[in-house]
Amino acid sequence: MAHTNVSGVFPHLTVSADAAPRRSETGIGALMPWAGKLWMVSYVAHTHTSGSGTGLFSVDKDMNIEKHAESVVGTYANRMIHAESHQLLIGPHIVDLHGEVRTIKGLVDHRLAAVMPHQEEPETKALYLTMEGLLVEVDLQTLEVTTLFNLLEELEVAPDAYSHFKAGYANDGKIFVTNNTYAERDFSTSQQDGRLAMYDGRSWEIIDHNPYVEVAGRHGPLSSAVFATGWDRASAKMMVLERGIWTTYRLPKASHTFDHMFTTEWPRIREVETERFLMDAHFMFYELAPLAYEGKIWGVRPISTHLRMIPDFCSWRGMLVLSGNQVTPIFDENNWAGEPQSNLWFGKTDDLWNFGKPAGWGGPWYRDVAEAGVPSDAYLMTGFDKKVVHFSHTADKPVTFDVEIDFTGTQEWVHYGSFETGPNGYTHHSFADGFSAHWVRVTASETCTASVQFFYT
Repeated sequence: MAHTNVSGVFPHLTVSADAAPRRSETGIGALMPWAGKLWMVSYVAHTHTSGSGTGLFSVDKDMNIEKHAESVVGTYANRMIHAESHQLLIGPHIVDLHGEVRTIKGLVDHRLAAVMPHQEEPETKALYLTMEGLLVEVDLQTLEVTTLFNLLEELEVAPDAYSHFKAGYANDGKIFVTNNTYAERDFSTSQQDGRLAMYDGRSWEIIDHNPYVEVAGRHGPLSSAVFATGWDRASAKMMVLERGIWTTYRLPKASHTFDHMFTTEWPRIREVETERFLMDAHFMFYELAPLAYEGKIWGVRPISTHLRMIPDFCSWRGMLVLSGNQVTPIFDENNWAGEPQSNLWFGKTDDLWNFGKPAGWGGPWYRDVAEAGVPSDAYLMTGFDKKVVHFSHTADKPVTFDVEIDFTGTQEWVHYGSFETGPNGYTHHSFADGFSAHWVRVTASETCTASVQFFYT
């Protein structure tokens, strides 16, 4: 039978959660093409929340949807192909090549943020990260679950912080995790419990104390770079590990509504066209090259802004599929929203250029200490139209801000201009129409507390 298609949305594919006794959200947390179908798992706000309409589903080539008998209610946003055994790992489920489903009972009551290759026994085991900060291993033959680390303790997250681990990645003997805890005290810098962290097989290292939502890479000898996305007060951030060195790149924020751990569900980096990444960061889509040259990443280009909450996306049958989290009356906190429901969007990758035009704001500093003569992090400049930069500081002496640009994308910096401000000064500069470069950075002449913010419109 023909199904109704409304601008890429098929209403009959809607998944919903219960309207009573307490309404929760129902996001579609993970998508994966497998065994001739599109598999998806939806989530409620927490494991104790009712959601009889949520669980494990598959969509066939005729757009018929099936809810599987093994389906369980929970909070799941993880998926990976276990290549060694030719199985799909999605939520707490294992799906074989014939579409037969098993459930890992020991994972059902955990909120699952990520699944990763096991670094010591990849043939028979996998690693799972929970939102509460447990890193566990699962024997995919016996389905036994063993806790390896409590990351709240390992990463020194404050006992009264709301932990919100979001992503994990493992490769080359290393494990990477992110936590996007962020609230008023994190914004004011009195306490910061966000984390980007790495385990090298011996001990954990905290790379950054800010909130991060994604960490990803591409396995193989030509793609060793690891990418992590998050934010701080000043801008969105992309941290890149290449040749053993972490480099910070800064990106615009497309919306301040993303500056909270609860509204970051779950921006991802995925390969949707062969050997190219599509990155969703702070409500903006980017092209991202998985390769690095001379230790530098230069293939970053904004595509569009968007309003949609997109927990996952993938390619299926020649289409780009975006999952959603459309209505979120979590625990009846929003009495102006009704039945919790979400759906998919089907289109082409090229359709993303018809979404909102790239625009945003941010910069290297927002009420931060700028050390005299020390250049800031690189901030993205390419792919935007009108550009203006604002400078301010609180020093009791004049400060000059030197602006450099990298127009090749390879961190080769040239001087653009110097901008003087008086004591406790402020100035701004509008770039000429059509002017662009890949990256821009700023250096202050005096150590001071400074704000330097670029607005792209």
